[in-house]
Amino acid sequence: MSTRICLVRHGETAWNAERRLQGHTDIPLNETGLAQARATAASLATERFDAAYCSDLTRARQTAEAIANCCGLAPGFDASLRERNFGAFQALTYVEAQARFPHDYHRFESRDPEFTFPGGGENLREFAARIRAALEDIARRHQGGSVLVVTHGGVLDIAHRLATGKHLQAPRDFTIPNAALNWIGWNGESWSLITWAEQRHLDKTLDELPNA
Repeated sequence: MSTRICLVRHGETAWNAERRLQGHTDIPLNETGLAQARATAASLATERFDAAYCSDLTRARQTAEAIANCCGLAPGFDASLRERNFGAFQALTYVEAQARFPHDYHRFESRDPEFTFPGGGENLREFAARIRAALEDIARRHQGGSVLVVTHGGVLDIAHRLATGKHLQAPRDFTIPNAALNWIGWNGESWSLITWAEQRHLDKTLDELPNA
C-alpha cells in the first residue's frame, strides 16, 4: 500500500528575498512568508494527514505550525530534514559567494556531487543520502498513510530527483516555490511523483535558485 507525502517548502524569509544562502542559519519567516504559511494551511484544511514532520529550523517550524493549527496536527521536529549545510557560503548572496569563492562556486553551480563547501559544509552526495534516509524512514513509519513534511528548497530538490530518477548532477528543470504543495508516493521500494509545485493558493512566490 502506497504512502503519500505532501512536501511543503517553508514560506518566504528576508534572506530568500535577498537571494542569500541560508543553509543551517536559523532565519524566521518575513511577513510575506507568514501570509504564505496561512494560505497553505487554508489550502490543506480539508486534507487528513496521519502525521506531520518538519525541519527544526524556525522558518520551517513557523510554516508547519500554521498548517498544523488548521489540520489538528502536532508536527514532529527533525534535524535530518534541514537544508543542506552550505558552510562558508551561508549568509552570502549568490553573487557574493561567486565573487568570493569563484572555483568553489563553479563546482556548486555545476552540482559536483563530491564538492564539500569550505567551512564545514556538506557535499551533495552526503546531503542526498541524509534526505533519502529521512524520507524513507517517515514513509515506513506511516505505511499506507498520508504525511505532511515541511522542509527546505534543497530537500525538495532531492525529493523530486528520488521520485523521477533524475541524476544528482543533472540541471534542475523543475520549480521549487515557497509554500507550494508537492506530493510524492512510496510503495515500499521506490518513490513516484504525484503532483509538483501546486501554488493556486499563493500569489507571487520565489524559487530556490537565484535566476529561476
